[in-house]
Amino acid sequence: MPGFDYKFLEKLRRKFLCPLCGKAMREPVQVSTCGHRYCDTCLQEFLSEGVFKCPEDQLPLDYAKIYPDRELETQVMSLSIRCIHSEEGCRWSGQIKQLQAHLNICVFNVIPCPNRCSTKLIRRDLPEHIQHDCPKRKVRCEFCGADFTGEAYEDHQGCCPQESVYCENKCGARMMRRVLSQHSLVECPKRTQPCTYCNKEFVFDTIQSHQYQCPRYPTACPNQCGVSTIAREDLNAHLKDSCNSALVLCPFKDSGCKHRGAKITMSRHLEENMRTHLSMMSSLVSRQRQEILELKKQVEELSVSSEGVLIWKISDYSRKVQEAKVRGNYESFSPAFYTHKYGYKLQVSAFLNGNGSGEGNYLSVYIRVLPGEYDNLLEWPFSYRVTFSLLDQSDPSLSKPQHITETFNPDPNWKNFQKPSGSRNSLDESTLGFGYPKFISHEDIRKRNYVRDNSIFLRASVEIPQKIIA
Repeated sequence: MPGFDYKFLEKLRRKFLCPLCGKAMREPVQVSTCGHRYCDTCLQEFLSEGVFKCPEDQLPLDYAKIYPDRELETQVMSLSIRCIHSEEGCRWSGQIKQLQAHLNICVFNVIPCPNRCSTKLIRRDLPEHIQHDCPKRKVRCEFCGADFTGEAYEDHQGCCPQESVYCENKCGARMMRRVLSQHSLVECPKRTQPCTYCNKEFVFDTIQSHQYQCPRYPTACPNQCGVSTIAREDLNAHLKDSCNSALVLCPFKDSGCKHRGAKITMSRHLEENMRTHLSMMSSLVSRQRQEILELKKQVEELSVSSEGVLIWKISDYSRKVQEAKVRGNYESFSPAFYTHKYGYKLQVSAFLNGNGSGEGNYLSVYIRVLPGEYDNLLEWPFSYRVTFSLLDQSDPSLSKPQHITETFNPDPNWKNFQKPSGSRNSLDESTLGFGYPKFISHEDIRKRNYVRDNSIFLRASVEIPQKIIA
């Protein structure tokens, strides 16, 4: 080992320092031929490199000329130093030869645990370690009195059968651990137990009250049909589907049958009252048919325009013209429309192949007054200006549309502008409206885009004041 690396109380004289390691010499040796001194270990390491010369003066060395310097060693061992743990707080100082004796009692010195637990620690921490932390320490259980090593005692803690513990179910009872299992299974009022009927787990002291709501608890049929073990949750289904004693309504109740009796007797009731039920069903069907007609009428009224303007698209124009030519005097009808909300109900008709003087070469257009829901609130005869238009479908960005338009004021003496009777309907061909048999010729229709995508658009509008209801 190289020289002593301690904290000396006084600065070392040069003669105490090893020229090789620069520290106070440990086991110093002297070269007799030149008188130079070195640590024995330092000189041996120097010579082991194959250089047999004195490190100081480079004179040849001979092992026979090297001997221990006992006098110098005594002087070095008498030098005063501080404890090697001075930085940790030890205030001891003394000669080097006294250091080991001090370290044997120094509270800052690191020593192995005497119980051979592999732990090393400073001496002042040893009592705490031996008493509380050492896994090899001797510990006696305060409950059962058995002796353990510290390591075994840690495993024993929480398992000692003699230790007094509280019930894990928090019932408040305290007992030795060895009887805890029996208490939890048999005695504890807070133990869990499965319901006999639904198998769900419940706290023991609540299971009795659970049975009053348990869905699988067996009950007897209240109709005394003979079934006595019906699960509570199945009772309603039993009464509805299976119980022969349950009171049920006749399947024809919606038709008007008021009979109510036991399910088991219902088949006889149906057999005995077959004709009555058929009569009830017939009456019900008649009522429903009338209701459907009323609803259909209401739906049609809701779909009718009420703004005084009708734009009627006649699709598949070429086919319908050919059909009109074959059938002769064939009239097409538009959807009905109102002049305004709560106003006159009107309808446009068209003869695609002409009518009267226009037959065969013209499109004829007419308008008629239909019976409306609000006729009793209106002024008669109908006397407001009507305008027909055949709409030009040309692109407005390329050329200005040139609609074909005709306008007339109804003749108040003409019968078709009088208040219509309730017997007239929109498809009554005997009530031809007022209009133009020669509205536009077939030749003129083809001159511009009046027909586009095989469809034409007819527009009818009525000029009417905002308020016309008396």
